[in-house]
Amino acid sequence: MKKPIASGKIGRRTVLKGAAAAAVLQLTGPFVIRARGETPVRIGMVDPLTGVYAAPARNEVIGARLAVAELNAKGGILGRPIELLVEDSANDVGTGVQKARKLIDRDRVTFLIGDVNSAIAQAIAQVASEKRVLHIVSGGHTDTITGTDCKWNVYRVCNTTRMESNSVAPLLYKQYGKRWYFITPDYAYGHTLQEGFAIDAKKLGASILGDELAPLGTSDYSAYLIKARAASPQVLIVLPQGQDMVNCLKQIVQFGINKAIPVAGAQQELESLEALPPEARIGTWMFEWYWKQPGVPFVSEFVAAIRKRNGGKVPTARHWFGYTSVYSMALVANREKSLDAVKLARALSGFELPPEVKLQPNRVYYRAGDHQLMTSAFVGRAVARGIDDPEDLFQVLEVVPGDKTAPPVSETGCKVRWPA
Repeated sequence: MKKPIASGKIGRRTVLKGAAAAAVLQLTGPFVIRARGETPVRIGMVDPLTGVYAAPARNEVIGARLAVAELNAKGGILGRPIELLVEDSANDVGTGVQKARKLIDRDRVTFLIGDVNSAIAQAIAQVASEKRVLHIVSGGHTDTITGTDCKWNVYRVCNTTRMESNSVAPLLYKQYGKRWYFITPDYAYGHTLQEGFAIDAKKLGASILGDELAPLGTSDYSAYLIKARAASPQVLIVLPQGQDMVNCLKQIVQFGINKAIPVAGAQQELESLEALPPEARIGTWMFEWYWKQPGVPFVSEFVAAIRKRNGGKVPTARHWFGYTSVYSMALVANREKSLDAVKLARALSGFELPPEVKLQPNRVYYRAGDHQLMTSAFVGRAVARGIDDPEDLFQVLEVVPGDKTAPPVSETGCKVRWPA
């Protein structure tokens, strides 16, 4: 493991070298980003920088780094520089918990961000609650984080799995029919996502013909796809993420299944579409944020800023998750003029993101009842090649506000219990 970057003043040459290193994503933790000044405010970030979710995790870090740089240029938090310490959870719950404890106990972080993996995010939320540290879940989607297992100190930026399924299920029913079959990742995220679709299916009158539970890191989906094809569904709903999504869609096309059965799903990501050959960029999906939003304030500035840090590539939803997580903490701390976890957690209840951070057309705010960010769903279809820009691989058909996709708080099972 590499040692943290030494503290002290940073010269221009060092900054340029650091930017170059970020561009090639040499991300093995921990990393420290410092601004000029004394007694920095430390933010810890735990994400799976190795393994099946490495690409989205790395992009969350890049987004967080951009936010830190922008905020430090404007005075940081309470006039103090922000320091970002990043640890690799390695897509393992035990490792993620160990890294979260290290950041809190040894590195004395004030805030915590992470994880992409829902099971890890849920586990480190328990650690953060025990230690009374404000924690924003950047990219773990399983419902229980802001549902039955919600905590006073835990907020979430990305959609819940119910928000994801609710955003696309009506369209799938209308476009393809009522007989559905699932390929589902066999862990917390996949389970709750399919449960969300099951609730939607019951409301719509659709039927689930079957489901295949695939472990994380599956490379061969042939057995699952053979069963799916034999069931003759009207739509094959593909729920794995990261490299697993890439492997699954490649094999769907190799076997010619997409020529007989329409392919769709919930969450799709630009990281996955970019990793696919053009012929495998298929299906109807939802994006949690998309970079091409003509006329929406500040989006073009964000895209340009990320391109400079991302080897010229456009931002993905994961960049926005990391960026928004850091800004949420900084904005509320500066408004409240405090670093007290309880005070800031209360202040985030109902907190609305400003246009330069929300970067989308609808109102975006943290719902007081369950601490879930009401962010939009960008619903549409994948395209083989971009027309005006080679990275424009998704055709957005509708942007649905979070208020419409999220179930009411009364259905989440969340009961926030505040410390005395």
